[in-house]
This record gives sequence, C-alpha cells and structure tokens, in this order.
Amino acid sequence: MLYKLVENSKMRRQQQRIKTVKMSEMEKDPCDIALEKARAFFERAEEVATTNNFDYAIELYLDGLRLAPDALEDGHAPLRQLALIRQGKGCKKPSMVERVKRLKGKTPLEKMLNAEYLMAKDPDHLPYAESVLTAATEAGYLRTAEWIAHIIFEAAKVSDKSDKVRFDRFIRLKDAYKKMAMFTNAVVACQCALEIRPKDGPLRDELRDLSAAMTMKKGKYGTTESFRDSIRDRDAQDKLQDQGNVIRSDEVKIEAVRKARKKIEDGYETATNILELASAFFNLETPQGQQDAIRVLENAYAKSKDFTFLKRLGEFRIKKLKQQIRSLTRQIQKEPQDEHLPKQLQQLQHQLDEVELDHFEKCEGNYPTDLRFKYEYGRTLIKAQRFDQAIPMFQESRKDPRLKVVSMDKMGLCFLLKGWEDDAVDIFQQALENCVNKDSTIAKDIRYNLARAYEASDKPDRALELYRKLAQTDFSYKDVGQRIDFLRKNGK
Repeated sequence: MLYKLVENSKMRRQQQRIKTVKMSEMEKDPCDIALEKARAFFERAEEVATTNNFDYAIELYLDGLRLAPDALEDGHAPLRQLALIRQGKGCKKPSMVERVKRLKGKTPLEKMLNAEYLMAKDPDHLPYAESVLTAATEAGYLRTAEWIAHIIFEAAKVSDKSDKVRFDRFIRLKDAYKKMAMFTNAVVACQCALEIRPKDGPLRDELRDLSAAMTMKKGKYGTTESFRDSIRDRDAQDKLQDQGNVIRSDEVKIEAVRKARKKIEDGYETATNILELASAFFNLETPQGQQDAIRVLENAYAKSKDFTFLKRLGEFRIKKLKQQIRSLTRQIQKEPQDEHLPKQLQQLQHQLDEVELDHFEKCEGNYPTDLRFKYEYGRTLIKAQRFDQAIPMFQESRKDPRLKVVSMDKMGLCFLLKGWEDDAVDIFQQALENCVNKDSTIAKDIRYNLARAYEASDKPDRALELYRKLAQTDFSYKDVGQRIDFLRKNGK
C-alpha cells in the first residue's frame, strides 16, 4: 500500500516540477523555490517509510521542513500520519537523552522542529504538540500553528486529565488563537475553559472582549470602504473561517468524509487514508457516522490483521462512551430529581470499564515495550479488582520516568486493597519521596492513600496527622474531613 502511495506521490510531484520549470526564474517566488527543494526530502522520506525505517524518515521530513517550515500538506501532515503508523508498529518513544537534547532551541524554527521530532516519536503526548504550537505561532507559521492547534483542541475535548490540566490547555489555545487573530477559535477555546471554571470573572470578561473582536473581524467594521465592500468579501471570508474554525460546521465535516472517501476510491487504499476516513466518519458526531467509522475499521482489520485498525477502533469506542457519560452527567445536574439517570450513568461507567480493560489488554499484548500501555492496562485491572495481575504492570511502567510516581501510587493502592498494608506504606513513602512537586495533585493522592494504609494497619495517629495536613491545604479533597471527624470521634 505504501509503495503505491509513494509512486502516485512521485507522479504528482513530477507533474508539479514540469509546471514549475515552465515558469521563468524571475516569476518564481522564493517560498516556491524553498518548497521545491524541500519536496526532495519529503519524497525521500516517503520512500524510506516503506522499508519501516521510520526514524530516518522522520529526520528527512524535518530536513525538508527546515527549508519550508510552513509546508503543511507536504511536510507536517504526512509526518503526523507517519508518527501514528510508527506508533502502531510498537516503535519506541524518545529516550531521555533525546528529550533533554530536543526540549530547547535557539530560534523559533529550531524549537518547532525539535518539538515535532519528539511528537513524531510520541504522538499522544500533548505537551510536545503544545511546544510545536508555541514555536510556530512565535515564528509566524500560521498554517502550521492552526493545524496543530486543531489537533490539541480535539484531544483536549475528550481528555480524561484533571480539570486543571484541561483548563490550562484551553487557555494556551485561547492565547495562541488570539495571537493569530483567529478570534472565533479563541472564543471557542475560552468557552471550553469557562465550562471548567464558570465563576472565573476575568476570563468571562475576556470572553466578552474576544466575542467583540470576532464580530468586528467577521463584519470587517471600520476597515472597508463601505458596507457593500464588507458583503462583497463575505464569501472569501467565510471560506477562510471554515478552514480556521475549530468546531467545524456540518458541511465541512461532510466534505472531509467526501475527500477521504475519494482517496480510497481513487486507489490510495493505504493505512493512513483508511484511518483518515474512519476519523472523518467519527467526527460527524452522529450515530450513523460513528457506525460507519467502526465498520471501516472492522473491515480493514479483517482484511489486513493490522492491529493499528483495531487500536483505533478501541479508541473510538472509548471516546464514544466518554462522550455519553459527560452528556448524561450534565443531564443529571440539570434534572437531579430523575432517579433513573444515575442508574444509566452507572451502567455506562461499567461498560466503559469493560471496553477499556479489553482495549488496553490488547494494546499491552501488541506493544509489549510501550510502558504507557502497561500502566493503562494496570489501571483498568484495578477497577476489575485483579490486583495480582495489575502489580507487575506497574512494576514495569514505573521504569518510564514520566510514569514512575503515578505507577508507584497505583502499585501501593493494589497492595492496600489486597490487605498488605505494611507493603503499601513502604511503596507510598517511596512514591512521595520521588514526587518533585509536593503540592501537586498526585502528591495529595499519595498522602491520602498513605493515610488510608496507616489507618488500615491500626496506626490512627499517623493517619490523622496526614489527613490533617491534607485538610489544611485542601479541605474539600475527597472525604478527608469525614475521616478526620471519624478518627477524632472514636478517640483515635
């Protein structure tokens, strides 16, 4: 499949070069010349990718982007698809040495390419994408910045991270869109942040200002010679707005399906294009669209037995269930008197637990070197109360520095729930020692679990001391207040 894609890509580029040669040197734009030189690297990258030499292909793409930094269709987007295929093959994430080496850069371009290198090797790690966005915005590569912002936004919408992480992410998106004068997108990002913190007065004021700026830009008030000029430019303006709008209209979503389907019908039946079609169907956000997405992936997996399709299928099912849970949770808040809704929510949560368990078990089996899947599989095993199976997963996943503390916390929880309180205490203490930020959410979680372990091992004084310190910094944290009252009431 990849060979056929490369051959067709070659033909298209050869045709483009023939057209370019016909232009006189005086007519050529410097950007076009740079892009033409960059395409030699992009073409070579596609060829190398067919041999599964993904890391060399990544370097070639970056060499091309160094010449044409804003080459979205030829450079950034194909590199992103390559990263997803590489991930599907179970290739390793960037090493500690690579992360240290690539986290900085002297110029915005160097920062962007370094971040994109890390993102290519770990496409699900959103901080890398955010670094790409920051650098691209700073350098003025607006098409690239808009593209990566859309990826971040779509991921943030379905993220199961803490509210603080999601809030900060939407704020960064809002600021980036504002800097690019894309006020409609900035408004949407700001609204998402306000859904998390609805009582944030300054942010609400900023939303009002952004909405005013959006209205001014849409109507072009004060910048055109007349109202007729504004109306005359509306068609072109709407077209640009469709391209830039993070929340795409139904028409744009349907057009994305049409384009993705046409690639398949024209004979470009590659893994990348199949995944693109499935995503386009799923993004319609309709029951039929989601069914079509599942059908595309099931058929592709049946033909190829490529786990990449099964992995994406599991991700879609999880995403769909999380959307249903969020929607039902909002409905419960609006209709607290309805006794049937909590039962439906419980059923959906149980279904999500089962789907996640099945999904991450398969991912861990197909990507045995990916420690992130070991962690996620262990997390779902805890929910299934299969602690003996979960512990080895966390013992492995803690070898990843980014997962070390959370893995130790979950491992300690397994020992606690097994009734091995002394072992749990040891592990929680080690986890707390390894926690850099003692005021972080994970540090609070470890202290809370350590207190529970002390309480279970009949050491109420130590438990009470930890609960008290938690209450002094965050009184609303879980059931800390109730546990303190219970221990004091019972003279412990």
